[in-house]
Amino acid sequence: MSNIRRQSIISSLVIYAGFGIGLLNTYFFTKQGLFTEAEYGLTGSFIAISTMMMAFATLAMPSYIFKFFHYYNDHLTPRRNDLVTWALLVSSIGFVMVMIAGSVFKHIIIRKFGAHSPELLTYYYWIFPMGLGLTVYTVLEAYAWSLHKSVFTNFLKEMQWRFFTTVLIVLFIIKVIPDFDLFIKLYAFGYPVIAVTLLLYLLINGHIHITFSISKVTRRYFSKILKLCSFVYAGVLILTISQVFDSLVLASLDGLGVLAVYSLGQLMTSIIQAPQRGIISASISHLSKGWKEKNMELLQRVYQRSSLNLLIFSAGIFLLIWLNFTDAVNTFGLKPAYLQAVNVFFLIGLSRIVDMGTGVNAQIIATSNYWRFELVSGVILLVFMLPLTYMLTKTYGVIGPAIANLISMTIYNTIRIVFLWKKFRLFPFSKYSLYTLLWAGLSYAVCYFPFANMHGFTALVLRSITFISVYGAGVIGFKLSPDIMPVWETILKRLGKK
Repeated sequence: MSNIRRQSIISSLVIYAGFGIGLLNTYFFTKQGLFTEAEYGLTGSFIAISTMMMAFATLAMPSYIFKFFHYYNDHLTPRRNDLVTWALLVSSIGFVMVMIAGSVFKHIIIRKFGAHSPELLTYYYWIFPMGLGLTVYTVLEAYAWSLHKSVFTNFLKEMQWRFFTTVLIVLFIIKVIPDFDLFIKLYAFGYPVIAVTLLLYLLINGHIHITFSISKVTRRYFSKILKLCSFVYAGVLILTISQVFDSLVLASLDGLGVLAVYSLGQLMTSIIQAPQRGIISASISHLSKGWKEKNMELLQRVYQRSSLNLLIFSAGIFLLIWLNFTDAVNTFGLKPAYLQAVNVFFLIGLSRIVDMGTGVNAQIIATSNYWRFELVSGVILLVFMLPLTYMLTKTYGVIGPAIANLISMTIYNTIRIVFLWKKFRLFPFSKYSLYTLLWAGLSYAVCYFPFANMHGFTALVLRSITFISVYGAGVIGFKLSPDIMPVWETILKRLGKK
């Protein structure tokens, strides 16, 4: 667990640094006088659609890498290891298919988005470079995670990509980039830049070798690989659709301006997810090896500790942002329209707590021999999410998708918890999970009422410091997590306090 803990902490710090850059970008996007709501919404639709392209194009190659990495690594020399070669080749073929489909079915896009989001149609083909970059990066990222290089990949995706956007924004503000037309075209190359960076890193350090010679591992496990990818591919598509469907529905029904409001609330919930990304990237290789060695004790320990640690962080970060959201919008001079994002943040934030508080259940299932269940649970997720999102968006507007997200994710994770308990006797919760929720609620109450009538920058600072101090003191004082205490003791030693 110490290796997972160390990589998770470092990755989380990198991700939060990236979010700091992302918040700066969001400030520029939403501040009056720089970008319109439609222009900010267009950047969000670029990300949503390129993510869809990636899901279709990768053809489950990341899952193939996660599942079979140790078989290739244990039985082949680096130069004969053809794992990455086939993953990149298959994904490239997949993206060509996506490009063809995107051209053939463009008329459907025009019909769905033409009335409310005409800007999306103007720059439609510029989404393809972004989708290609994300496809290549996702495949390489999966391999880098298996090599325990998650810190570097998180740096690229969370910091370098956002910093690339920051540079574009600054150049746009000082008129080096003269108009939004050039800005959005350059913005489309953010993912290709980090994909090329990761590829060069892996090549230069000798982590991958391109070989088209079919290895004995590929021949031996080909039928299993094909079966895995066939089932997992559908599951990946389902999960990805569930993640971006809300943005696409809003752009279609209400336009890019409303999507911009939703994107702000959604972005703030992404801050809650930072530890989850770090823990997943650090633990997935260990989970895969745990199943290979049938080490159920390790799997239960990772499952329960990931659940507890993620619950502690997600509840704390959610309440910290919730305490300050409205005041922050007013204090930093964002457009008044973005005040509507507060309810979006609240609802999606709760769904993030549900998802994170149930630990790495998806990764445990995906790396087991019961990975087919991911498809089953994913189908159930879509059965609830798609119609709910559409109906609730038409009825409630911008908060409709957020309500659908909360309902669907709660059902989705409940099903996976029950499955892992019934099948393997793996369970994510302990008494400390309940203690965490109780302490989080008490900390919120302690910090809300004294500052309820205070506003402005001073209020933001005092409110935040008070909450962090109260909540953090309780987490440490009550020893809610066995992984937090070693970190705290290390900090005290470094400060010379112990």
